[in-house]
Amino acid sequence: MEATELAEVFKALADPTRVRLLDHLSRSVSGTACACHLPESLGISQPTLSFHMKKLHDAGLVTREKRGRWVHWTVRPEALARAVAYLGLPAHGIPAGGACC
Repeated sequence: MEATELAEVFKALADPTRVRLLDHLSRSVSGTACACHLPESLGISQPTLSFHMKKLHDAGLVTREKRGRWVHWTVRPEALARAVAYLGLPAHGIPAGGACC
């Protein structure tokens, strides 16, 4: 994952509403949720949902599938796994044990 892509992922995850949305989606039985149910479940408006889901989609954290009138959202676990893996790596130039001094 490139630095620009990682930055977009972390920017998307920097908002509590988006973190709640990802958590809700990942806990759903099929890993997918209809946009018609999300506003009520999370106590947000439909326009707010659309705004935040677009940010998550643009960051590559979710996919969308149009089914009739509604969009169904699904978490992309591989995108989250890459971000988590990045956080597990030592910083460039710093030994894995911590500070260099």
